[in-house]
Amino acid sequence: MDITTSNFLYLLASICFIMALRGLSSPDTARSGLAFGVSGMALAIITTILAPSVMAGSLFGIVICIAIGGGIGYIIAKKIDMRDLPELVAAFHSLVGLAATFIGMAAFYNPEAYNIGIPGEIHMGSLVEMALGVAIGALTFTGSIIAFGKLKGIVSGKPIVFSGQHMLNAAIGLAMFVMIIIFAATESNFAFLMIILLALILGVTMIIPIGGADMPVIVSMLNSYSGWAAAGIGFTLQNNLLIVVGALVGSSGAILSYIMCKAMNRSFISVILGGFGGEQAASSVDNSDKNAKIGSAEDAGFIMKNASSVIIVPGYGMAVAQAQHALKEMVDLLKSEGVSVKYAIHPVAGRMPGHMNVLLAEANVPYDDVLELEEINRDFKQTDVAFVIGANDITNPAAKNDPASPIYGMPILDVENAGTVLFIKRSLGSGYAGIENGLFYADNTMMLLGDAKKMCEGIIKSIEN
Repeated sequence: MDITTSNFLYLLASICFIMALRGLSSPDTARSGLAFGVSGMALAIITTILAPSVMAGSLFGIVICIAIGGGIGYIIAKKIDMRDLPELVAAFHSLVGLAATFIGMAAFYNPEAYNIGIPGEIHMGSLVEMALGVAIGALTFTGSIIAFGKLKGIVSGKPIVFSGQHMLNAAIGLAMFVMIIIFAATESNFAFLMIILLALILGVTMIIPIGGADMPVIVSMLNSYSGWAAAGIGFTLQNNLLIVVGALVGSSGAILSYIMCKAMNRSFISVILGGFGGEQAASSVDNSDKNAKIGSAEDAGFIMKNASSVIIVPGYGMAVAQAQHALKEMVDLLKSEGVSVKYAIHPVAGRMPGHMNVLLAEANVPYDDVLELEEINRDFKQTDVAFVIGANDITNPAAKNDPASPIYGMPILDVENAGTVLFIKRSLGSGYAGIENGLFYADNTMMLLGDAKKMCEGIIKSIEN
């Protein structure tokens, strides 16, 4: 395959990726967007294998590697539980960063294979591209590993902070900048390894201060970092498609992070620098002397069956219990009784952007019934029942009335304005952000303690009987 044909096919693949992003922006076109993405990736892989720069003798090894990697990916995708999707995304981001780092190292130690010079005489432009690629890649690798650990519960979801943390991050960033300059000027092996080492450390120190409530933003931001790492390595490899795709992923991830930051009243610059939210004081609200009203599935079934309108607020607890199908069955029963039911989705519900939308789509919930925070928040005042299923931080009134709270200023779903709040949760413990929810003890709240799926099944039986 000649270079002209290769570049043309790369252009077609780029168009497919752009169409994929466009399609995935809406539930109605998500399937077609996915088809475009898969088609673009298949075209990109085939074109790369048949590119003039790929030697015929290496094709067998390339095919074997693709088969192994594709097989592992297929097995993981088939076995992964939907509640573990955020951890999977974080883990895949780490692999992108690691790949970018390894490719940069390969290019540095064997530049002839990449047509960027010979050892000791690599072009300065290539050295800068290489340094940036491995730096962002290494940072993305360790940052994503920490994010994976926090999402999985291996690392504490609470902010891990210490004195002088921001000064340390600034010092590491400055040291990296100096090493990049030295590396570009001297092609120093020591400077190159120091860039990688410092980036690996910075990835850890940037992510450990992030609190649980802010993890969806970090997952999105790490997605952006992985894209920029790929784009940087694309320049090193002189691969136009990798540059375009990396820029698409990097920019779309950054835009999504910016949108989510606005939804959470966070600073976008703070997200990029890391460590936002970790220095705020603990909540000043003391609920130790309050008692929550504990109800049963029968109580909830009676209340909702006799309501005229219900708003469902899903959260991570629904994902953990895999309750979306039972919830859908419960909603269908309520609708058959003449009850108006809608779903309210917070931008950061769950552990990654769109987590709840994916789960509800899996249960075949109609797209028209699923509304975003801005569309439905004012409706709670006219709603008989707000049914909260495993959502904690995104409904916590402390975000509005407690300046000492770590989530203060974050827009929440105003479920407390509903006539009755039915709140499914395993216990009265704090949410992922590590703070208590005063809504549990409100006069119009009834707590339904237990597994979300079993509770929904109990409510179904109550409504049927």
